[in-house]
Formats: sequence, C-alpha cells, structure tokens
Amino acid sequence: MATFETNRPIVGTTFFGAPVRLVTNLHGQIADWLDRRATAKALETLSDRELDDIGLARGDIQQRW
Repeated sequence: MATFETNRPIVGTTFFGAPVRLVTNLHGQIADWLDRRATAKALETLSDRELDDIGLARGDIQQRW
C-alpha cells in the first residue's frame, strides 16, 4: 500500500515565505482597491434621489470609497 505525505509547511516557514506573503498581500490590496473603485464609479452614476434611498449623499462617495 502506498502512502502520501500530505503535510505541507505553513507559508512563511520556508525560504520563499516572505516574498510569497508580500506578493499575496499586494495582490489583495490591489483587488480591494479595484473593488472600491468600481463601487465608487457605480455610485457616481446614481441620481441624488437613488443615493438618498440607500442613505448616502454625493459627498459620501469619495469619503468612503
């Protein structure tokens, strides 16, 4: 019967852990920024009445996103 080693080192315990974490964090930050940007663009297309319906004012868009 064959066995397989399924344990892997936790990221950060290997030589390449720090660069991998750096790239992963950077990727996450860029993805978050793109999401915020898309949200702000979508909100900017709404009328003042529609923004009021969801509890926002036009000035809130740039402050929050």
